[in-house]
This record gives sequence, structure tokens and C-alpha cells, in this order.
Amino acid sequence: MDDPSRTDLDVLAEQLNALGTATGPSSVRDARLERWLRQLVDAGGSDLLLVAGEPPSIRLQGNVMRLGGDPLDRQDITAAVLPALPPHAQQTFRTHRIADAAVSVLGLGRFRVNLHHERGRAAATIRALPSQVPRLDSLRLPAGVERLNQLAHGLVLIGGATGSGKTTTLAALVDDLNRREARHIITIEDPIEYEHANLRSIIEQVEIGTDAPDFPTALRAALRQAPDVIVVGEMRDPETIRIALAAGETGHLVFSTLHTTDLATTVARITDSFPSERQPTIRQELAMALAAVFTQTLLPTTSGDRIPAGELLMVGYGARQHIRKNAVQHLHQEITLTRKTGSFTLEDCLARLVKQGVVAKEDALLRANHPDDFRAALLSMERPSSVERRT
Repeated sequence: MDDPSRTDLDVLAEQLNALGTATGPSSVRDARLERWLRQLVDAGGSDLLLVAGEPPSIRLQGNVMRLGGDPLDRQDITAAVLPALPPHAQQTFRTHRIADAAVSVLGLGRFRVNLHHERGRAAATIRALPSQVPRLDSLRLPAGVERLNQLAHGLVLIGGATGSGKTTTLAALVDDLNRREARHIITIEDPIEYEHANLRSIIEQVEIGTDAPDFPTALRAALRQAPDVIVVGEMRDPETIRIALAAGETGHLVFSTLHTTDLATTVARITDSFPSERQPTIRQELAMALAAVFTQTLLPTTSGDRIPAGELLMVGYGARQHIRKNAVQHLHQEITLTRKTGSFTLEDCLARLVKQGVVAKEDALLRANHPDDFRAALLSMERPSSVERRT
């Protein structure tokens, strides 16, 4: 019997999944690379680091650990990594001396490869990607981040330093939408890191270099493909930013990431990407399009792993006025003023983790953008409530 709750989009998603993906696993032709990747996976590490003059190393729980063996030279690294890249990335490396790509290795999983040069020598950083898109509730993100998926339209920015987990957060948000709603979602990535199955939504994943030459071209094309949600892997250039702002203003929900560490610099990075004469116009567009900003960091826990902490601003009238006036230094206070809509500060988040015994006070203090606010938040949580005092 037909399920009356199933939509035409649900049926189409099942049909697309049955067709499978168009691309198969990449082949790793160098036995050394496969051995290093296996050591990375077996150890549960996040990154494989190949640098001339050093033996292969892996990053484990944020710390770098050498695997042992002979030091590598530049020929070792090029010979091991370059053949594993798809043809377009190999050509990019030969032309520009740097390339990014995602590769799949049978029996090991998927990896994001950055092959580059340092001091005139080849080097590589290879990140292990989870085989499954993480569920949003498994990431231990601060309560309230799920509100980002409830927005109807606008630009949502996710900021964080390299390795802070922002790409994983973005993938989990897409997965959450995919499970709950029948939407048409287009992601534009360089490279594709997490592969999404079509569940309730239809998801198209565009990879730069394979499916489109660059972000602006892919983003312009996406606007003609009737999307409900657009995910831009990273805001890299003014043209991409300009198109994303326009999309957010015209009724689309747009997600993107930036390499920034706090709320003010995330917003400033957008306007600072443009020439000074264009910045007033961009500030006006950003004030209209921006719906939320979430910045996150990873910090060690008392049990030896890592946990994300962050701050969230749900953009309202006050924040839009500060953006228009180029007064981004006042955006932090808007978090306090918009708590009822879901905003929260990094310092409150850190104080809760310390109060729960999840992280050490010293580690939390190092990550706080406003140390005095962190101390005040922690003191407030440690002070007994009026009910506790009466009892």
C-alpha cells in the first residue's frame, strides 16, 4: 500500500540512489601511500603529513606523531601522491604547484588530499574523511545550532580556524535537512568531502575542477537549477561572495564557511574582500542577506578527546544596523540582546563545559575571545540560585 506521507520528491530520491554514483574509487598506485593511509586509519588519526626531510607523520587528537622510517625527499612525495589524484588535479599541480582533491581507497575510505610545495619541495597533507556523514546530534555541538536549519532564507556563515570542524558541522546540517525535509539542495565544494545520499531531499554535489571550473561559475549555474538550499564550501573570492549575498537576499537559504575565529572578523572578512569604494554597498547587501553567524573551535576535554564550543548570533535589526554602519565591534553585544531568538556567546558555552566537568578551566580560558566575560559567566554559574539559597 502506498504511504500517503511520501512525496514525489521522496520517490525521486530513491530512484536516484538506486542508480548509484557516477564516479568510482580512485586507485592508489603507490604501495607506500596505501601503507601510510592504513596506518593513519588504524591509529584513528585525522591527517597524514608528508614533508621532505621528515618521515611520514600523522595527527592524532590534535598532536603530530611520526610514524618512523626513513626521511622522505620531494621525489618520494610526488611519486607517492600525484598518481592518486584525478587528472584535473594532476594538471592543476603541474601548472600551479598546488592542488586539492578527494580520493577514495578501496577498503580504507575517502581522503582529502592537498599536494603543495614548501621551500621548493613537494609536500602533502591528507585528511581522513568519515565514511558516513555524521549526525548533527553526534557532534556534541552547543545546544541551539540546530536552529540554523529552521531558517527559511538568508546567508548563514560558519566560521572557524583550520581543523576546527566547521566543514563537518556544515555536512551534518545538510544531513539533518536531508532527513527531515523534502528540499532541493546543491552543494559546491573543492573537493567534495562528505558524500550525501538522497533521503527526503534531492542533493546535487558539484565539485570544482570536475563539474565546474570555479566557484562563481558553479554558483551562477546553481541559481538556474531551482535550488531551495545552496551550500558553498568556502567563500574564497569577491565574485563568489557577491553571488551568495544575492542568493540569500532573493529567497534562498545559503550556507558557507570562512576561515575566521570570531563573530566580528567573520563579518569583516566579507566586506574586506572588496575594494574600499565598493565596501559600503557590500555592507548594505550583507546587512540584508545575513541570517546567522556561527563560529566554532575545538578544545581538549578532560577525558582526552576534543569537543566543539562556539558562539551563535541570530541576526536581527540591531546587528543589521551595526553592519551597515561598519560597527562590527558591537556585534558581540547583540548576542546578549538576542538570546531569546537562540543566540549564545562563546564564553557562556565554555563556562557550561567547565561547569559540567567536560573541559579544564585553563583550556577554556585560552579559547575565550573575552576572558573577563568567561570568568563572569563561570562565576554566575557557580553562584547558587535564590531557590538553592532558601533551601
